[in-house]
Amino acid sequence: MPLESVTAAILAQIAAEGGPELNEMAIAESRAMYRMMQPELPEIVVHSVENLMIDGPDGAIPVRIYRPSAAPAPVHLHFHGGGWVIGDLDTHDRDCREICLGAECIVVAVDYRLAPEHIFPAAPEDCYAALCWATANEDLLGGLGGPVSVGGDSAGGNLAAAVALMARDRNGPAIAMQLLIYPVTDATMESTSYRDNANGYLLSRTMMSWFWDHYCPDLALRADPLASPIIAEDLSGLPPALVMTAEFDPLRDEGEAYAERLKDAGVAVEVRRFDGLVHGFFSQAGIIEAAREGVDHAVRSLRRAHGN
Repeated sequence: MPLESVTAAILAQIAAEGGPELNEMAIAESRAMYRMMQPELPEIVVHSVENLMIDGPDGAIPVRIYRPSAAPAPVHLHFHGGGWVIGDLDTHDRDCREICLGAECIVVAVDYRLAPEHIFPAAPEDCYAALCWATANEDLLGGLGGPVSVGGDSAGGNLAAAVALMARDRNGPAIAMQLLIYPVTDATMESTSYRDNANGYLLSRTMMSWFWDHYCPDLALRADPLASPIIAEDLSGLPPALVMTAEFDPLRDEGEAYAERLKDAGVAVEVRRFDGLVHGFFSQAGIIEAAREGVDHAVRSLRRAHGN
């Protein structure tokens, strides 16, 4: 189907304004620009927000905890997108608030180490450490005590998938569900959607190559399942998953292919493509009706996974 109308207008405005792409800037400038690009929308008010530092494999990891109410609630661990290079707790603050209220769960957002200062596997190791901490500290968090869910968008979806593999192979902790929002699953960048959506839809093939070069410069390591989950020989025994993709996204096909591999391995999977939308739509729910449908679908799935 054609591009959704608001999305088309946004893309046209970006094209008219010109200027360098994120991958054409210095790292610090790219991070600052990404923060500026987030839509200015009314704040979503949750019961409380708390910033903490937790122990990680190589120093402290900042986390931000969102609570929907004073009552105990399920716990969801969320990893932000940004190609493992850009993005932080602030760029994805609204996403976490949406999930917190919509899924009625405590959200623990993880500010994992970024590349190129910290290359693969720093990010997945931080995220796994955060999973272990959240599971061990559910009383501190106000959790109900069941398995936590994990999720993220783009690179964050990649990290959620990696953490699910790590938890299976390292004998826990248990995970209730994987929420994989247009996830990166394959470093090869050879799919049809990479060719068809290479340019003009916010995330470009060139930009993804730039992200990979910073995150995992050793080409051999890109065949590690923690970098490219779709390469894993065995995907059995993983938590149920919701895989969300966008029609006009270079990552569309690898997300859907990963969902099919999960299904083939006997994992309970739902895959949902959002036609007319581009990469990053989850953060546009405040202005794009079709994106709101995506957020609503995600939080319904999380509620079901946690028995709400």
